Parts: sequence; structure tokens; C-alpha cells
Amino acid sequence: MQPITILSIIIVYFGVLIAISRLVSKKDSGNDAFFKANKNSKWYLVAFGMIGTALSGVTFISVPGEVGSPSGEQFKYFQFVLGNAIGFILIAKVLLPLYYRLNLTSIYGYIENRLGQYSYKTAAMIFLISRTIGSAFRLYLVVIVLQRYVFDSFGVPFWATVLISLMLIFAYTYKGGLKTIIITDTLQTFFIVSSVFFTIYFICDSLELSLPQAFETVKESNYSKIFFFEDFIGSRFHFVKQILGGIFVTIAMVGLDQDLMQKNLSCKNIGEAQKNMFTFTGIFVIINLFFLGVGALLYIYANKNGIDVPLVDGKPRTDLLFPEIAFHHLALIPSVIFLLGLTAATFATTDSALTALTTSFCVDFLGMDKTENANKPNVVRTRHWVHISFSFLMFLVIIVFNIINDNSVVSMIFRIASYTYGPLLGLYAFGLFMKNLTLRDKLTPLVCIASPLLTLALSLNSKVLFGDYVFDNELIIVNGLITFILLLCISKKASVSNSL
Repeated sequence: MQPITILSIIIVYFGVLIAISRLVSKKDSGNDAFFKANKNSKWYLVAFGMIGTALSGVTFISVPGEVGSPSGEQFKYFQFVLGNAIGFILIAKVLLPLYYRLNLTSIYGYIENRLGQYSYKTAAMIFLISRTIGSAFRLYLVVIVLQRYVFDSFGVPFWATVLISLMLIFAYTYKGGLKTIIITDTLQTFFIVSSVFFTIYFICDSLELSLPQAFETVKESNYSKIFFFEDFIGSRFHFVKQILGGIFVTIAMVGLDQDLMQKNLSCKNIGEAQKNMFTFTGIFVIINLFFLGVGALLYIYANKNGIDVPLVDGKPRTDLLFPEIAFHHLALIPSVIFLLGLTAATFATTDSALTALTTSFCVDFLGMDKTENANKPNVVRTRHWVHISFSFLMFLVIIVFNIINDNSVVSMIFRIASYTYGPLLGLYAFGLFMKNLTLRDKLTPLVCIASPLLTLALSLNSKVLFGDYVFDNELIIVNGLITFILLLCISKKASVSNSL
């Protein structure tokens, strides 16, 4: 597919999103619509749209790419996905009822009510940092694909590609916010899901395999091992590590994250929000299994046709195998389908993240949800400037990451999440389980700085300290536990037992 064709499709795609945004936000672009979608979202639209937000371009490219990575990952990611599913159920049963009972706009309002102002601001700041970094990584992954296969042909520099991408996202989110995203993410998820199934069909057709034959081929290949029970101490892939990591990363990155919870809180009531979460969980597990299947088929196709994994700075980059095959080795229609799926997967995540970042800052730091501030003049204009500021911040993070990154993005995201979201896990655990204790609130920021540093030290020295033990995603549990213990050290008896 020619670069001009790809560019034309992207322009049309964003034209549709901007048109939807204008239609949805025409009658109401106020803060209530932006922050909570007027508390009137249909649960089935939220459930379907959340698939696009949860998957992202990382799942679309990195997960299939890692199936055949030299480290022998195969389908080990599915262990992590099963842990994710358990985490989603725990969120639906434990955290969502809490958030609805307190009628929160920002979920960090719980920390304010339970532990105090310093703890509240610390929790919100952790989210702002974590989500900015994580979303920037996800967008970076797709921007390098667009740069390699489109914008390099026109002589457009990398920084300009990033800036254009963020400007397009801003164009259809700054007015309607969450109200717009509930609709646009539903459309984008449709493209993602369709792309997975059509990609499988076209690759099977190219390999002259029926779907049952493709299933057997993947099953008998060297790419389909799911469960890893060997070498608990030294292997990152061990089943227990992946399941536990999946559970706690999900609780932290979803249940304690304003982004995905904001969509859940836009449902009418807790019953619809839980129905949304259970439906979403089932679809999420199935779709990820299909993504892994796509990865196996891609490597089988590449081996049959003598296609090498693309190199970046002389090193194999598995993230680029899917776009390499889609753009250079398949026909026009599967290339277009891949492009739509990739674009949808990435921008469904980034638009949601920018909205959540804006919401958190406006509510947690500017107090826009408070009655005395809601009707102040220029409050909507202030929100627009906050939205612009986070777009620019994400731009800077992507530029920096492009300079220093040499790892698979999917691994990097979850690794960083272990350090940044761990303190949130510890704060909420303390609030939920230590009912008779409260904190010396001013010391909380120091604890939340110290715990990731201690976790990093343990991770770097784990082989020496724990007999060759290697951490993976379960590192977030260690970080949360360290935070919890340090919070106990600065705790004091509450004057009244807390029921929150």
C-alpha cells in the first residue's frame, strides 16, 4: 500500500471522528458532559468501547510480535490475560460499589475522604504521571509505524508526526470529552475487532489454510505454548508470576486508574456498571487469544515467505513484523483493514487517557466538581487549556522516549507500571483494610517516593538477595506491599473507626 493511500485513509478516518464529536457535543459541551457524560451512558456501549481503550496499539502490534520473539515468549501473555480477568472481576465486586456509594467524579476522592489532603493529592499526582507515561508509550508505538511507512516518504520529521497525531486527538475530544469518547470508542472498537478477524482470514487465505487447519497449524507450531511452569525462580514467564502480575496490574492500572473507571462511573447505576465490567471481561479474554493467534500466523507466514523481522538500528524489532507484512506483503484490502485496526486501537486509548488526565487535574487540583467552582466564569475555557497542556506534555514524553527506547514497548509499559502504580495499590489497600487507622498525612508523599526506589533496588539485586530470583509483572505486588508497610509506620489510631 502506497504512503499516499495510507495518509488518505487516516484523513478520512479522523474526519469521521471529528464529525461525530461535533454532533455529540453540539448541544452540551459543559463539564458534566466532559467529566461524566451526564451520568447517562448505556452499559453495553461502555463495555464494547472499553475493549478499544484496554487493548491499545500495544496489544495490536507488540503482543503478536512477541509471540515469536527470541526470548521464547509464545503465548505466555495469555497467562497474564487470565490474571487480568480475575482482576476485572475483583474491581467490579469491590471497587465499583465503593466509587458509586461515594458518588465520585474522580476516584481519588476516596483517598481524600479516607486519608486526607496530602494523600489525596499524592494519589492523583501518581495517576497523572503514570497515565501520561503509559499513554505516551502506547501512542509512540503507532507513531513509529506511521513514521516508517508513511511520513518518511514525505520527508516529515518524527516530532511533526507526533504533533499532528495529538492535534487530531485534541480536535475531537476537547469539547465533548467522555460523552464524545463513549461514542467514538464504540466505533473504534468495531474497527479493532473486525481487523483481528479479517487479518486471520486473509493470512489463512494466503497460507491456503481453512480456519480449522489454521487452528491445528498454530497448535502444532513452536509458538503456541501457553502455560509455563518451569523454573519459578529464574524465569519471568512462570505461571504464578504472570497470574499474580495480571491480577494486581489490572487492579492498579484499571481499578485505581481514573481513565477506565471514568467510563464505568458514567453508567446510570452500579448494576449497569457491573454488567458492563463482566461483559467487557469476557470479550477482553477472547480478543486477546485471537491476537496471540494472529501473532503465530504472522510468524508462520513470515517463515514460509522468507520475511525477516524488520531491523531498527541493527536490532530486530518484533513490534514491526505485523505492519511489515500488512503493508508490504498482503493485498490492498487487508492492508487497509490493518491500518484501520491499528489506528483505532491506538487513538481509542490516547483520547480516553487525555480526557481522564484533564478530568483528574480539573477535579483533583482545580476543584471544578465543587459547587462553588462549577459556575465560575471561564471554567470551560480553563478546562480547554488543561487539555492542551496535557497534549503538549505527552508530546514531550514521546520525543524523549524516542531518544532513549530500545526495548519492546509492551514490556516497558508494564515494567514502568510496576513502579508507578505500586504506591496507589498500597494507599488503597491501607484505606480499605486498616479501618481503625489513619495517616500522618503530610508524610504520605515521602512514602510514595521511597517505595518505588526501594522496589527498584530489590529488583536490580534480586538474584543476589533471593537466590537468582527474577521479577516480572509481580513486582507491582512488592511495590504495593512496601508502600503498605511504610504507611503503617506513619499511621496513627483513628479517632472514629472509618466505614469508607
